[in-house]
Amino acid sequence: MIHPEFIRQMEAMLGDDTPAFLQSLDQPAACALRVNDLRNAASVHSIPFVDTRVPWSIDGYYIRPDARPGSDPAHALGAYYLQEASAMLSVQVLDPKPNERILDLCAAPGGKSTQIAARMMGSGLLVSNEPVPSRAKLLRENLERMGAINAVAVNAYPQQLAKQWGAIFDAVLVDAPCSGEGMFRREPAAREEWNPTAPEGCARRQAEILDSAAQLVRSGGRLVYSTCTFNRLENEENIAAFLKRHPEFEPEDFEIEEIGASVNGTIRIWPHRARGDGHFAARLIKRGGEAAKIQSAKMPSAKTREILSLIDALENDICRIPEPLRGGAPIRQGDYIHMLPENTPNLNGIKVVKPGLCLMKIGRSHIQPMPALARASASAGEEWLATPRRSMEIDDALLRRMLAGEKPKLSAKESGWTLLTWKGLPYAFCKMLKEV
Repeated sequence: MIHPEFIRQMEAMLGDDTPAFLQSLDQPAACALRVNDLRNAASVHSIPFVDTRVPWSIDGYYIRPDARPGSDPAHALGAYYLQEASAMLSVQVLDPKPNERILDLCAAPGGKSTQIAARMMGSGLLVSNEPVPSRAKLLRENLERMGAINAVAVNAYPQQLAKQWGAIFDAVLVDAPCSGEGMFRREPAAREEWNPTAPEGCARRQAEILDSAAQLVRSGGRLVYSTCTFNRLENEENIAAFLKRHPEFEPEDFEIEEIGASVNGTIRIWPHRARGDGHFAARLIKRGGEAAKIQSAKMPSAKTREILSLIDALENDICRIPEPLRGGAPIRQGDYIHMLPENTPNLNGIKVVKPGLCLMKIGRSHIQPMPALARASASAGEEWLATPRRSMEIDDALLRRMLAGEKPKLSAKESGWTLLTWKGLPYAFCKMLKEV
C-alpha cells in the first residue's frame, strides 16, 4: 500500500498524469547493463541477452527479462556492469572526459564510478569515496573487476576531504543517499517503509554533503547532484537552497536523448514516461573562487630505488604497466606495490581502500602480479592498458572451474607468469610450467 501523503505529493507534481504514474509502479522493472569500454574485447554483439539501447547512455543496453546475466562468466570478468537504466543518467549529465580530475563523493557500490572510469579511458584521476567501510570494500572490488586503472578509492566523510583537499576537482558527482522513492517499483517493500518525515531528514543530510562538495570543485568546474527519489524537497528545493548558500554556483542547462531538455539545470526520469525507474539530476557550474594548489601524494624517497627496481622486474618479465600511470607515484603498503595516478592529492590521514592500481605482491625471492593488474590488461593493442609479456586463451570449462576456486597446474612453451584470457577478456595471471 502506498502512503496517502505520497500520493498527494505526486498529484501536486503530476496532476492528470498521476494515475499513469501510480500504475507504472506495478509494472515489471526494466533490467539493463552497461558494456565496459575499458575492455578491448567487450562488445554488445558478444552478449546474447542484450536487447535495445538505453537512449540516454552511450554504453547502456536493456536486457531480456528472462536473462541471468550475473551467472555469465563475462560479468565476472568485467565485460559489463549490471545497472538500472535510469541510474546511468547522472554520469551522462556529468559528462566526464579523459585527463580530468573527478571525484565521486558517494560512490558505493561503484556503478557510477566505473561508468566514469570508462569515459576517462585510463587517463586523468578518478577519486571514488564511500564513507561506509563495508560498502567501500565493495566499491574497490567493482573498480578492480571493471579494470579501472586511474581510480583511487577512499573511505572518508565529505567534510574531511573538503578540509584536506579544497577546490581541486574539475567535476564532482554527488549521488546522494535519499528516501529512495524512485525504487518503489523495483523494491515494493520500500513503499511500506515510506513515511512523510523521511524526505526531511534526507534533505538535511544531502545539504551537508552538497556544502562539502562545493568546496571541492575548482573555479569553472561542475557539480552534478543526483537522487533516485521523486520528492521535490530532496531535489529541486534542495538545489534552490544550495544556490542561495553558494552564489558562486549557477545552473547549466543541457539536453538528454529521449528525456529532453533540462529546466534550470535539472532533469527527471519518470517511470511512466521512460523505460526506467525514477531519477533526478542537476548540473551546476562554479563561476567564482580559485583552484586550490594540489599537494600530490609522494613516496618516501628512501624506498624509491627499491620499488622502482621491483617495477622494472615486473615490466621486464611479466607485464608492462599502463602508459597513463607512468607519471604516477609507486607506493608500497606492506607486501604490496601500487601505482597512484599522476596528481593524486595528499592522502595522509585519509583511509585508502584502493591506492591506485595494485601491481604486485612481494615474496622473499619473487614477485607475484596481482588480479587487479590482470583485469587492467589487454591481450594486444591499447597502450593505456597493461601489456602482458605472455598470454594464453582458455576455454569455458577451465574458466568456470577456476572461477569456482580450482587452481590447476598449466603448462606452456615458455614458463613464467602468463595472462589468462577468455574470449579476449583478461582474467588472471597464472604461473606456467614449461612443457616437456
